[in-house]
Amino acid sequence: MTPQRKKVRVQTLLEKKQAGEKIVAVTAYDYPTALLVDEAGVDMVLVGDSVGNVVLGYDSTLPVTMEEMRHHLRAVRRGIKTALLVADMPFLSYQSSVAQAIENAGLLIKDGAEAVKLEGGTAPIIQIVRTLVDVGIPVVGHIGFTPQWIHQFGGVRVRGRRSDEAKRLVDMALALQDSGCFAIVLELVPEDLAAIITEKLSIPTIGIGAGPHCDGQILVLHDLIGMLPGWSPRHAKRYAEVGELIRHAVETYAREVREGKFPTSEHTTKMPPEELERLKQLLQKP
Repeated sequence: MTPQRKKVRVQTLLEKKQAGEKIVAVTAYDYPTALLVDEAGVDMVLVGDSVGNVVLGYDSTLPVTMEEMRHHLRAVRRGIKTALLVADMPFLSYQSSVAQAIENAGLLIKDGAEAVKLEGGTAPIIQIVRTLVDVGIPVVGHIGFTPQWIHQFGGVRVRGRRSDEAKRLVDMALALQDSGCFAIVLELVPEDLAAIITEKLSIPTIGIGAGPHCDGQILVLHDLIGMLPGWSPRHAKRYAEVGELIRHAVETYAREVREGKFPTSEHTTKMPPEELERLKQLLQKP
């Protein structure tokens, strides 16, 4: 019998860093996948605004609304028993004011999130993080390539190749730690820079496209399982080809329906013979 895993909490991730144990994180966007990834034993589940790209069909994360995030968060919450549940704050749900950030972060906590994630490390973001932590809302930071800044960056690209930009990212990471973040996602930064940041911080770094030296790793579930056809980001390893399995299953189903091979008697039920006979008699009556 598999021993029951302990609930992962914010402090658990800090303890893992101190013990040199790697943190495993993944995204989820609905109840069935939440059940599966939680049973698989991941430490952290992120309801990411990447739901816009991989589930809702948007070109970026920018159109994702608070209503959409809350909808998917509640579904994931129902499937999580052990992992730490973190929710992304979508674009323009926290940038306008500290009051707006508190209100929207509070809604995500009420919907079941145990922490929220914000992008960026500029002074206004640092102030928001500090205030959220002060009112009791745990925060994960996110620097490097931050998808909500895609237009400012001019597309998806690695951040921190140049020494001056790398230094800014180090400063941002330290400021986010000082403001109260309990972990920081490093996305699309050179692995040697990620190693430097990880060594300087007392809180965990969780990498995505940031190399092996981070304290943990996160992948978008749909990249990990090969859900979507075609191109995959360089940083994502496809551990399965679930999309191809689904397509093949539906093609087989469609063929069997058209050929009259499905359903068969094992997929149906019949009336008791005496009830069928009574029905026929009833139908014969004027």
